[in-house]
Amino acid sequence: MQPQVVAHRGASAHRAEHTLGAYALALEQGAEGLECDVRLTRDGHLVCVHDRRIDRTSTGRGVVSTLTLERMSTMDYVSWHDELPESADELMEQRTVPTRGEVGVLTLESLLGLVKDVGHGTRLFVETKHPVRYGGLVEAKLVALLARFGLADPPSKEDSPIVMMSFSSRAVRRMRRFAPAVPTVLLFGEIPPPRRSGALPAAADLAGPGLGVLRADPGYVARAAERGHDTYVWTVDDPDDVRFCQRLGVRYIATNKPATTRRTLAHD
Repeated sequence: MQPQVVAHRGASAHRAEHTLGAYALALEQGAEGLECDVRLTRDGHLVCVHDRRIDRTSTGRGVVSTLTLERMSTMDYVSWHDELPESADELMEQRTVPTRGEVGVLTLESLLGLVKDVGHGTRLFVETKHPVRYGGLVEAKLVALLARFGLADPPSKEDSPIVMMSFSSRAVRRMRRFAPAVPTVLLFGEIPPPRRSGALPAAADLAGPGLGVLRADPGYVARAAERGHDTYVWTVDDPDDVRFCQRLGVRYIATNKPATTRRTLAHD
């Protein structure tokens, strides 16, 4: 089975991460899935921000959990990303130009609206960040928002347009309790001894190793498959690494460069 391409924070090599422009470009580039990180604002809104603080990716400063959505919306989350593309081919892939309405903080509600409008089997992989001040409230808010969009109770895990992910096994267990039919990914940057066999906690459906894990232990993908778990690998941009994941039988490849990754898979 050909791996599916998941745009890591959107087409984030070409557009500022976690912006509508990055996700729109990822869809133009043929990404089958989109990935985002979510955190809770002080007033209880889920926003797509990776870091605990907004300093790196905005014109403002502060910790997400101490800021209101209104305050975060006054800041620019686009202009910091002004790197030139690595090649002329990548320049051609930068077709989407962000508008003023796309420079503010992206809420998960807005991103869900984009995914629902697009349809066509696009999956959204939502990573809840931990540890955070609000603990399990993040998953509770996520499920409540999914329910508003009619996405919290899909007919089956394979049919779900949403996949929840976390490095926290507790968060994965909470999600399984709140929304049993939404598939889950347990992310990890190293394999603890109990999981080297490919086994996962009962609440986790997919294994989520970093690329370095597979470089150190290429047989892990096959062992996880024997236990009934497909593999989601992050973050894969180099064509040689894409081919490596393809040979191993990885199901989902998270990448900052969806077009390059798709092109690599198509040529092999």
